[in-house]
Amino acid sequence: MNKSLRWKLVLAFVLVFLAGAACGFFGALHAHYFFTRMDPGVMAQHMKQRLRVELKLTPEQMQQISPIIDRAASQLKTKREQTMRDVHEIFEQTHREMQPFLTSEQRAKLEEVEKRHRRLLHRHGFMPPGPPPPPDD
Repeated sequence: MNKSLRWKLVLAFVLVFLAGAACGFFGALHAHYFFTRMDPGVMAQHMKQRLRVELKLTPEQMQQISPIIDRAASQLKTKREQTMRDVHEIFEQTHREMQPFLTSEQRAKLEEVEKRHRRLLHRHGFMPPGPPPPPDD
């Protein structure tokens, strides 16, 4: 294999890698928005529009199913919030159980990790409504 062909292959692999990374990044951004930031009204509207187009629903059918979809979107939001609370409680319990086995330095570091995690969850709308956690000093 000559030098020119080798560089072309390396360049092709690098370009394919970068294209995959870009697709993954933008796909993750889209999924994050779609699954985490959507309030029930927007989610319900999206569901209605997709069903209307894919099932070719009549205006009368749309009127009949709208309350059902609104209720489902509200239930999904409630379930997502409850799941996040449950996950948070599991982590809190796990950290409490770990405390006796950690040094004082490790406990302090774990507390920093917990604070950072709470701020991140709150900022991204995963924490239930309430005051945001205090900022680090």
